[in-house]
Amino acid sequence: MQDILQELENRREVARMGGGEQRIAAQHSKGKLTARERVEVLLDEGSFEEFDMFKTHRCTEFGMMEKQHPGDGVVTGWGTINGRMVYVYSQDFTVFGGSLSETHAEKICKVQEMAVRNGAPIIGISDSGGARIQEGVASLAGYAEVFQNNVMASGVVPQISLIMGPCAGGAVYSPAMTDFIFMVRDSSYMFVTGPDVVKTVTNEIVTAEELGGAKTHTSKSSVADKAFENDMELLMETRRLVDFLPLNNRQKPPVRPFFDDVARAETSLDSLVPENPNTPYDMKELIAKLADEGDFFEIQEDFAKNILTGFIRLEGSTVGVVANQPMVLAGCLDIDSSRKAARFVRFCDAFEIPILTLVDVPGFLPGTAQEYGGVIKHGAKLLFAYG
Repeated sequence: MQDILQELENRREVARMGGGEQRIAAQHSKGKLTARERVEVLLDEGSFEEFDMFKTHRCTEFGMMEKQHPGDGVVTGWGTINGRMVYVYSQDFTVFGGSLSETHAEKICKVQEMAVRNGAPIIGISDSGGARIQEGVASLAGYAEVFQNNVMASGVVPQISLIMGPCAGGAVYSPAMTDFIFMVRDSSYMFVTGPDVVKTVTNEIVTAEELGGAKTHTSKSSVADKAFENDMELLMETRRLVDFLPLNNRQKPPVRPFFDDVARAETSLDSLVPENPNTPYDMKELIAKLADEGDFFEIQEDFAKNILTGFIRLEGSTVGVVANQPMVLAGCLDIDSSRKAARFVRFCDAFEIPILTLVDVPGFLPGTAQEYGGVIKHGAKLLFAYG
């Protein structure tokens, strides 16, 4: 019996090494954590329960039978964040570049389905080159299953995507269907086609950072919600976000202990709004003074800055905030701000998070650029979301 247990432990040790010491060292040299280290930082200590640790691919072409790694490039399972259950999958770039095979997809689908069945958030840590080319259409079929599960989980359990490496092709579409996307500056990228393909097809010369870096997606495309300096900061802030959210659409968000006096008076608010309506003021100051302990978790802070969205707590309970920002474009609504706020309001609606709206808006931004861009249709999205 002891021999069997020792053999099991030996096999686990091999699985934990992923693509081997050399590739792990390469990951560390780029300032990145490995797939398992990310899971350990994200979850409460000792809470992670792993699934399918020894699962390997079934591909027999291109000499792949000699290249088998237990786990097949993704770590999956469940654990807790501040005692509340979450499901996690973390792609391992040290194994085939984190590429998705048929069995890799099966592992991700399993945790997605369990998350929906058991009513717990799902957090996907993406570090993947896309579909595993050796498996051809089988890996593409795997992506189809993952996408379908993203759709089925939408509005049922919160879905959070952490982009922690270069993600291309199919690897960016699953995150795009989730509720929140976080990125790491200078080490994570998202694009449908990489810079080399762009150069070949359109003759545009563009760097990976310009094409799909964190700055591009947080400030220009609005694909990503937040960007952080390194892996550790991103994972800790993800823990903070999960604390604001309910486990599923049938539960309320958690009520946390608060240390703000309910009856406190904030006399500085008397002079916050200037007497002259043409003078701008910072709406973030009002939000910080309303929130318990001034804690405001802002969403998409670098995109459409004329509107503010995010989460605060009032007497320990989560509240979604939508606020015009007079400091930018006088707080006018435009295409980008309407889309940003509408998406946030729809999320809060799906999970029954109450919304506090702070209004100081002169109206919609006039101009041909807005009209040609479809401001009527995009503005209607915000009206529809509130309705």
